[in-house]
Amino acid sequence: MKRTIWSTVAILALFLVWYIAADRMTPITGNARVKAVATQIVPQVTGTVTEVLVKNGEVVSAGDVLVRIDRTPYEIDRARAEADLESATQDVGASSAEVSAAQAKVARAQVDLDTLRLQSERIFSLEKKGLVPIANADDARGKLAESEANLENANADLEKAKQRLGEEGKENAKIQRALAALAEADLNLEWTELKAPADGLISNLLIAPGTYARAGSDLVTFLDATDVWIEAYMTENNMGLAQVGSPVEVVLNMHPGHVLTGKVESFSGAVSVSGADSPGELASAPSTAGFLREAERFPVRIVLPGHEAGSLDDDLRFQLNGQADVILYTTDSKLMNFIGRMYIRAVAFLSYAY
Repeated sequence: MKRTIWSTVAILALFLVWYIAADRMTPITGNARVKAVATQIVPQVTGTVTEVLVKNGEVVSAGDVLVRIDRTPYEIDRARAEADLESATQDVGASSAEVSAAQAKVARAQVDLDTLRLQSERIFSLEKKGLVPIANADDARGKLAESEANLENANADLEKAKQRLGEEGKENAKIQRALAALAEADLNLEWTELKAPADGLISNLLIAPGTYARAGSDLVTFLDATDVWIEAYMTENNMGLAQVGSPVEVVLNMHPGHVLTGKVESFSGAVSVSGADSPGELASAPSTAGFLREAERFPVRIVLPGHEAGSLDDDLRFQLNGQADVILYTTDSKLMNFIGRMYIRAVAFLSYAY
């Protein structure tokens, strides 16, 4: 009996020593989520939705038109602005047709440049992380420079058209006011088409033709597929030995039995204690119940080389906020790392059942 008791105590003591060591050398957490940037597509103009060109769950490319808003009132505004410009230029004996056409080109070039800048910033961000080839970023820089040149040329053409009105016409207050109204009308017409800001996925689509879109109100939920990561919520004592670049193994609940290799990309320097988790606010880890005082958890961002972006051609599917199990290898201890690898593979096998 005594031998059994002492054997049990020894086993428990050994387990406790392993648990304490593993908590720092091979920390494990089941409190991890698949993350991507969820963007609300917000219209700049108000009106009735006439076309919804995407379906829920559809994969779209950057620049694809998602939704069209009724153009009729904005076409009327543009016609009125053209008429006002024609009237103003007639007062000074000049023609407005060339100015009107040049103004439309400027509006189109400006919208194209704004869209391309947004897309390029995403690529440059991924380039800094080493997640896209340099050639892709150079190509984006070339397209951005070309778009900027197009805007400069359009502005130059507009300036030439204004100069042809003559000094009196160019400086005429009525013409300046009419030109500003025409520029606004052109932009509003461009904004009646809502476009995808990057390659991604449409989620939770709840609109149909006839929906009334309000400027500044969310209309379509867009998931950016160009930047996917795992966010593991680790306790403070888990992170004592962790470093950026530390190797990681991940099991996604959506892919049981499959162990993925990754690395730590970054650590969050602060968390919220109020449950907030939105842009401009501190990160917040999902709450978990525990027997003792719950340790504060900090998000650790993990990337999976080869799976940084969502793709239909990939053998993995990513679901935003899908659950995952994560283990970090913070030292070169062969024994602790071996035990950790065996453990995460057991978790991968058991994930078939839970």
